[in-house]
Amino acid sequence: MEIYHQYVRLRKQFGRHPKFTDEGAEMFADIRPNEEHAKEYIPRNPVITVTQCIPEMSEHEANTMAVVLAPKVMCHVEGGWPKDVDYTEAEHTIRYRKKVEKDEDYIKTVTVLGGSVEELLKQNNAIDIYQHYYSDANIPSHNAEVPSVKTVTVFKDPSNVQRSASYVSWHPDASVPKVVVSYSILQFQQQPADMPLSSYVWDVNNPNTPDYEMVPSSQICTSKFNLKDTNLIGAGLYNGQFSYYDPRKGTSPVDTTPIDISHRDPIYDFAWLQSKTGAEVSTDGQVLWWDIRKLSERLEEMPLKEKGSDVTMGGVVLEYDPAAGPTNFMVGTEQGSIFSCNRKAKNPADRVKYSLSGHHGPIYGLRRNPFNSKFFMSIGDWTARIWTDDTAVRTPILTTKYHPTYLTGGTWSPTRPGVFYTIKMDGNLDVWDLFYKHNEPTLTVQVSDCPLTTFAAHDSGATIAIGTADGSCTILNLSSGLSEMAPNEKLSINNMFERETQREKNLEKAIKEAKVKARKEAARKDEVADNVTEEQLKALEVEFFKVTQADGSDEKTEVPAEDEEAGEAEEKEE
Repeated sequence: MEIYHQYVRLRKQFGRHPKFTDEGAEMFADIRPNEEHAKEYIPRNPVITVTQCIPEMSEHEANTMAVVLAPKVMCHVEGGWPKDVDYTEAEHTIRYRKKVEKDEDYIKTVTVLGGSVEELLKQNNAIDIYQHYYSDANIPSHNAEVPSVKTVTVFKDPSNVQRSASYVSWHPDASVPKVVVSYSILQFQQQPADMPLSSYVWDVNNPNTPDYEMVPSSQICTSKFNLKDTNLIGAGLYNGQFSYYDPRKGTSPVDTTPIDISHRDPIYDFAWLQSKTGAEVSTDGQVLWWDIRKLSERLEEMPLKEKGSDVTMGGVVLEYDPAAGPTNFMVGTEQGSIFSCNRKAKNPADRVKYSLSGHHGPIYGLRRNPFNSKFFMSIGDWTARIWTDDTAVRTPILTTKYHPTYLTGGTWSPTRPGVFYTIKMDGNLDVWDLFYKHNEPTLTVQVSDCPLTTFAAHDSGATIAIGTADGSCTILNLSSGLSEMAPNEKLSINNMFERETQREKNLEKAIKEAKVKARKEAARKDEVADNVTEEQLKALEVEFFKVTQADGSDEKTEVPAEDEEAGEAEEKEE
């Protein structure tokens, strides 16, 4: 049965604006229910409905007009000379100058121009054109802003085997948003046979696919861009070798150190020096120097031993800052000690200048303050400690509270002298701002449910990269209050560090004086005290009584001669 309604209208009235009016109801059809159809009704179960929410997109290609570039050359010559004077000849120009200087109009013109120039100079002396206006105005501070972070993107390990992100490093050029992530499994005897070895370079703007793949012979524990030639990427391998890559030459390493003269343990950290050489540290207790132009032989080696000790320490983290000296570097060890070293010491035994101890476990972070290289921070066990590069102070000037979980890394903020970051085993990121408070972090963020393994801050200070144990690398964007320097912050932080350094010196001086005083008091008591034991007293007492008894018996037997004569005289008188 078809139901239709015919609508009749003149052709000229089509397209006109309709005018609606109220009319009564009109019935077009009356359909009654059919019981026969109801008997044939079957409910459909289950009901599956598929919908497509993604809008349909069309692909279109356009070929734009090519821009043709043509070089244009312009020659600038010295002008202002008359046509009869050749300005390329020095004699002609000197002769013309002398002729003009002798003219009377020249002197009058210079006198008139000198007056106007003198007036302008007096105005500059009266008005300071470099004056800072509104210096006493209320500058808005970051106190009112609530610290916060925002997740930009997350890089996932493309491999099918779960590996941890062991090291993260940003591109040296702040305008290039790239980060190199090293993936490895460092747990003992937990590496599957078919484990992939590749590590990747990621582009923040394209988090779906890696920008470059590094295919090594052993898993990469640490990797960094070269500071001068950013096309080169250095990598420290699990088997102790060092290699470097060039994305322009493929995914394989350009050159690798021989395994027989490399480290015997994994390379946990290395640093590019000012030239094409690099230094690396491993838990086998050696620091090696290499030149990438000739990796077949090592330039230099240094054992990690204290002065006068034969015990070799295993290095975990290496810190090199040219601001502290081109030959100075620091090493954090597995035993919790910090070695301050000088590569060019006169005596090889004096390469380790001094060592600091205070941590109860391996040191996972060691960085100098980017605004004052005299002060540096170490991260290990449950605390982060700030030290001073002063041999007179062997204790930390600042120490964070003991956390309930291990700290696994962190670094200073590159844009704020009083801000540093720490990451922990429970997946939390702590942001400390010493400019406002010392006893607790300014911001704590739960980045992941897995332990955080590595950390790197971008040179802009507003972006950070955090690696986790499940192979993820999270890129976070910090609020302006955590990345922009506050007024007078640098001076205040330096004054605070100097004040704490002086306080530690005073405390150490007081402790030394107390120890000297205690030793003198103990020596004085030893001189005054009677050192005779009880046994010696008893022996002296027995000997004394023996002597006194012998003297008493002799006095009783002896009779004086005068008494005998007196007795005989008395007997005669009777």
